[in-house]
Amino acid sequence: MIKNLHQKVIISVLVCTLVLAFLAIYADLEKLVLSLKNFKWIFLIPVLTLSLLNYIFRFFRWEFYLRKLGIKISTTKSFLIFISGLTMSITPGKFGETLKSYLLKITDNVQISRSSPIVFVERLTDFIALVILALYGSFYFNYGKEIIAGVGFIIIGGIFIISKKGNFYLVFERIRKIIGDKFATKINTAYNSTVELIDLRVLIPSVLISTASWFFECLGFYIVIRSYSIDLSLNLATFIYSFSTLAGAISMLPGGLGFTEGSMSGLLIFNKIPKNTAVAITIIIRFATLWFAVALGLIALYIFQKKIVNFKK
Repeated sequence: MIKNLHQKVIISVLVCTLVLAFLAIYADLEKLVLSLKNFKWIFLIPVLTLSLLNYIFRFFRWEFYLRKLGIKISTTKSFLIFISGLTMSITPGKFGETLKSYLLKITDNVQISRSSPIVFVERLTDFIALVILALYGSFYFNYGKEIIAGVGFIIIGGIFIISKKGNFYLVFERIRKIIGDKFATKINTAYNSTVELIDLRVLIPSVLISTASWFFECLGFYIVIRSYSIDLSLNLATFIYSFSTLAGAISMLPGGLGFTEGSMSGLLIFNKIPKNTAVAITIIIRFATLWFAVALGLIALYIFQKKIVNFKK
């Protein structure tokens, strides 16, 4: 998995370059460059700090899940594994963050089938958090509420179906003979871990953590907008960021590339922000969130390989 990582990063960088090229043509390259120059770059410090707070809160959630599943590793190792997983923010729906399960396997021999449901439930709570953040704005501004509410109902319905053990084992026993005991055992382990993590006593606090963590990035987006002296409310900025991020995640494109940028720029333009400024804001916030996360992940993964894996050898 680690050996193929550089290929995934290169592909995502190429896709990002194409997206940027399209945005630059759309916004008029000369005007876009001028807008980027006009950005007060001192504001990048609080924006990156808020992105870091997002990752720290999500790390708390990761630790919470590990403890619930009885997986005990040192906080330092856990933190390195979690941050390394940010490298896979550029994968469809971020599900490539199962890299974390792979790292747990090679260092502590934790079954991938046991820990990988954490990544699934992380994405689930991220979706719920983004729906919560976007839903208020969608009703307030009367835009996109049907789409957001529909996504919310699908998620809730999915949780309800998954939590019904009787239905699962009814199907499970029928396919056990087809797939064999070895694979059946792994599926059963993964299912039991998932059910533990979507229990309401675990789900509710983790959704609260997720909502707070994603609001930090919404706040960072608001700061970037305000740096251009644009009078846009925090409510509207939160809606635009969460809705665009949700659209990118639903698209299942690597890192939501294309859909997130298009939605974000489009909504800013819809709110009477010049297209060159709207595209500049989009580029800056994506650098400060998505690509900042990937960069931190690569650094953490390098440290992990040098310090943890080599030490284990």
